Amino acid sequence: MNAPVAAAAPDRPDPTPAGALFTVVDVDRLPRAVAEFLAAPAHTPVPVACARRPDLVHAVDLASRLYAGIALPEPLDVGILLGAEDLPEGLPALARPLARTWVTEHELCGTAEAFRRRHPGTLLLVGCYDRLRLDPIRGLLLTTYRGREPGLTLLSGRDAASVAWNVAKQYTSTPAAGVDAIGLFTDTDRPPHPSGVRVFDDRDFERADIQAEILGTRWQRVAFQGHGKDDSVNLGEFTICGLNAAVPARAGSLGPRCAYGLPCYKPEDKLVPLNRVEAAEVVLSACNSGPLADLALYDPRYQLLLNALDGPARTVVSAVSVHDSDRPENVAWMRAALAGADSVDTLNAGLAGSHPYPAFMRFGLPRTPRDMPAPTPSEHRPDPLVLTVGRRLTTLLTSELLPHNHALRPRLVKLARKVDLWLARPTHLADQSPEEIRSSLTADLQSLDHVITEQVAANPENEIMSYPAHFGDRSSLDPQVHETTCHCGRPAQEFTRRGLLPHVSDTICAVCMRCGDVTFRVPEAPSLLAYAADEVAQGGVLEVRAVLTAARPGPVRLGLFVPTYLREDTTVEPATVRVRAVDDRPRDVAFRVRFAAETAPQAYYFTVFAVQDLAVSTARRHFGVVPRRA
Repeated sequence: MNAPVAAAAPDRPDPTPAGALFTVVDVDRLPRAVAEFLAAPAHTPVPVACARRPDLVHAVDLASRLYAGIALPEPLDVGILLGAEDLPEGLPALARPLARTWVTEHELCGTAEAFRRRHPGTLLLVGCYDRLRLDPIRGLLLTTYRGREPGLTLLSGRDAASVAWNVAKQYTSTPAAGVDAIGLFTDTDRPPHPSGVRVFDDRDFERADIQAEILGTRWQRVAFQGHGKDDSVNLGEFTICGLNAAVPARAGSLGPRCAYGLPCYKPEDKLVPLNRVEAAEVVLSACNSGPLADLALYDPRYQLLLNALDGPARTVVSAVSVHDSDRPENVAWMRAALAGADSVDTLNAGLAGSHPYPAFMRFGLPRTPRDMPAPTPSEHRPDPLVLTVGRRLTTLLTSELLPHNHALRPRLVKLARKVDLWLARPTHLADQSPEEIRSSLTADLQSLDHVITEQVAANPENEIMSYPAHFGDRSSLDPQVHETTCHCGRPAQEFTRRGLLPHVSDTICAVCMRCGDVTFRVPEAPSLLAYAADEVAQGGVLEVRAVLTAARPGPVRLGLFVPTYLREDTTVEPATVRVRAVDDRPRDVAFRVRFAAETAPQAYYFTVFAVQDLAVSTARRHFGVVPRRA
C-alpha cells in the first residue's frame, strides 16, 4: 500500500487521506488522536507526534510505502515505561496494547534476577535513549544469556518525538507488496550467496555504487556488517553514517571529525544516511553500533542506533558492545531472514559460545511466528575428529619428523589450512553444516590414508614410519604401565611415552621380553596384533592373521611388509587392503607371504601396519624360515 501521509494542525480537523497508515499530529493533539485510533485501529491511521521534526515527517512518508497496513501486534508479557514523566500525554496509552501487563519503573529496583522472578516472560522497555543506561539494562540483558529468560525488547529514540514514532511503527502489519528484498552488505567476509539474498562484499564495493544499491531498494531486511564505531559502519569506501543533520548537537559532547568542521574520514559522496534507508528491519552488525546511553562514545546526533530509529525501520538490531560476528553469524542470519526467524535470537545464539553476554539488542517488537522454535545457542564444540586430525597434522608438519621435501607435505599443509578454518568457530566455512564438514574431512582423510599406505608398502623406510623413535626421544615415560599379552602368547607390558612439547605426539608401545617392541601406535589410533606360525618352509606360504581394532567406525587401510633384505624372496598377498570397521570390536584381516625356494633359512620378522585418520599403527611378529623337507 503506497498510502500518503499528511501533517495535521492542532486547531483543525485531521486532514489525513482515507487509507493512510499514519497521521502526523502536534503533541497537544496526541491524546485525542490515540483515543480515536485505539477505538477503531482497523480504520484509523496511527498518530505520530512528530509535527515539529521534519526528519521524522520524512521517515513517516518513507514508512507509508514500506508497510501493507495497520494491525495490532502480538503483545509481550510485561512492559515498563522508563521516565514516563518525560513522555507526552497520550503516548503511554498508545504503548499500552504492546504488553499484557505494565509495571512501574520502581519495580526495577533490586537485581534483574529478582525482577524476572516476580515478572517472568517477555519484557518490553519504552523510554527515551538517555534512560537506557547500564543500570538496569545490563542486568536485564544478562538474564537473557543462553536463553535463561525470554528476550528483552526496547522501544526508544533520541527524544519523546522519536519514541512516539517508534511506538507508532509497531502497529504496521506485513511489508507492502514488492518489499521483499533481503540484503547483506559485509566488509569483513565473503559469504555464500544463497538464493533470495542479495549479498555484497568488498569485491562489490570496488565496482558497484553501493550507496545507490542501498538507498534505491525497499528492503524487507538488510544487514550491514563490518568494522566501525557507534557513528559508522565501514563498507569499503562507502560508509553507513549515523549523522542526523536535522537535530542539534549537545554542547560539550564528543563528536567525530565532522563535529569540528573537519572532512569525513571517508569520501562524503559515498556516505549512506541511515535514516533514509527504506527497510522494515535494519541489522547493524558492527561493534558498538548501539551502545547504552552511558556507554556511548559520541554525541547522540551522530549515533547509528538513533539515526536508524529516526528512519522508517520498524525493527532495528544493534550491538551493545564488541562481538566476534563473522561468517557463522552472517550465514545464520541469512538463513533466518529467509525463514522469517528472529534476527536477535539468531545472532546471539551463534555467539553464545564466544561471549558470556548477549551481544545484540532488539528495538521493535519481535515478529517471529509462535510456532517457530528459537535457535539453539551455539557452544562451538568442534567435531572430535577435527580436533584429533588437527593435532596429528601439527605433529606431522612441525615436529621435523617429515623432511621439508617429503611427498606428503603439500597435501598435509592443504588439509591443515582447512582444519584450522573449521576450528575457527568455524569462521570461514560456516556455510557448511557439521555433516558437510565431516564428509569433506573424511574424504580428504581417506585419500591421504590411501597415499600413506601405498607409500609405506612401496618403501617401508618412509620417514613417517620412524615416528616411534622420533617422538620417543622427545618424550618422558608415563609411570602407569598396563599388563597385556603379546601375540606370541607371553606376557607383555604396554606403556605410554608422553611428548615433552606440544608438537610431539604421545606414543603407546607394547614390549614382550621375547619379541621386543611388538606394537606401536599414537593415542586414538587403531590397535593391531599379528598372528602366524612360528615357522615356514622354504618355498612355502606363511598365513598371517592381523587382528584390527579400529579407533572409530569407518575405512581402515592395512598392509604388510618384510625387511628390505627379504623382499626379493617374498610376495605379499594382498600388498594392501581396505576394510570398513563398523564398531570397536576386533576384526580379522588375512595376509599371505609366499617365500622363494632359495630363501635362506634363518629368523625373520614381518610388520603389519594399519592407517586411519593419518595415524599409523604397527605390529611386528618374528618367525623362522626352515629348510624344505625332502
